[in-house]
Amino acid sequence: MKIGKYEIKHPIIQGGMGVGISWDQLAGNVSKEGGLGVISAVGTGYYRNRSENVQIITKKDKPKDVANFYNRDSLNEIIQNARKICGDAPLGCNILYAINDYGRVVKDACEAGVDIIITGAGLPTNMPEFTKDFPDVALVPIVSSARALKLICKKWQKYNKIPDAVIVEGPLSGGHQGFKYEDCFKEEFQLENIVGPVIEEAKNWGDIPIIAAGGIWDKKDIEKFQALGCTGVQMATRFIGTFECDAHQNLKEVLINADKDDIKLGKSPVGLPARSVRTKLHFSMENNTAPKVQCISNCVAPCNRGVEAKAVGYCIADRLGAAYNGDEDTGLFFTGANGYRIDKLISVHELMEKLTKGE
Repeated sequence: MKIGKYEIKHPIIQGGMGVGISWDQLAGNVSKEGGLGVISAVGTGYYRNRSENVQIITKKDKPKDVANFYNRDSLNEIIQNARKICGDAPLGCNILYAINDYGRVVKDACEAGVDIIITGAGLPTNMPEFTKDFPDVALVPIVSSARALKLICKKWQKYNKIPDAVIVEGPLSGGHQGFKYEDCFKEEFQLENIVGPVIEEAKNWGDIPIIAAGGIWDKKDIEKFQALGCTGVQMATRFIGTFECDAHQNLKEVLINADKDDIKLGKSPVGLPARSVRTKLHFSMENNTAPKVQCISNCVAPCNRGVEAKAVGYCIADRLGAAYNGDEDTGLFFTGANGYRIDKLISVHELMEKLTKGE
């Protein structure tokens, strides 16, 4: 699989998962094993393995404001530590378009040496604006429709740029969905039904690799979407079930112990439906005993400095940060629809063997 100037041995992108689920250990090892490891830029102020040189200003043990939540020096250290694992193999970074300081974080990632930037959670119509000084960095937007791809390509014309690849994400993915709540359950919006129109739209703009994402689990699924015309796939949730995943052991255990009926779509301060494991946090929100919402990190623009967080009952930065630290009482545990299928931990090497050679 080729994205921009980068050759990736296996047609597998490891999806970016924040806070702290895919950082140096997971992303570095996926790239080492021939996939594309992807570091999440979300919540780098929580990075627990940072050096003494990296200072994070906190309030109530949480990164204070945008500069600390999306900490430049922590992101740099995560990327450098991943490089120590994967060497010169291609390495990606996922940066949500909905975050505050999007342009700055993109530049931070480029300066730290990532090869590929992936962006979803909004339409990154000005993504090339922030990579003008880094022409070798490949740009990969995430879309959920052919219409979205057409709009992005039109907007990118002024930069004389087309996407180096496009990820088409269906409504079975973990975390935020690019669909209305009710549309997530409709047949017409399922991944196998939206990749075709996106592939056709891509042909109008050039030779753009199309990557399928959302609910992909095994080699059979990979081959299914390749047969539909996709170059490769993106998978996130299944990589949580690895020893190398940067998440706390408790977070992994939440998925291992989850049943299918525990995984639900709910509301998010970002303004999109979001899929997670139903845990103590959800019950506490229903009983009005959930942690009080105070906007400390100012993480995403749509939240409007805590207004939307108060409306839905939780702060996404705080709750994802709690999950990263293993707090099963107040953590928010994002997962794809197939997260309940994780029943034990294996190594990234073994997982990549299963995905490329079969179970």
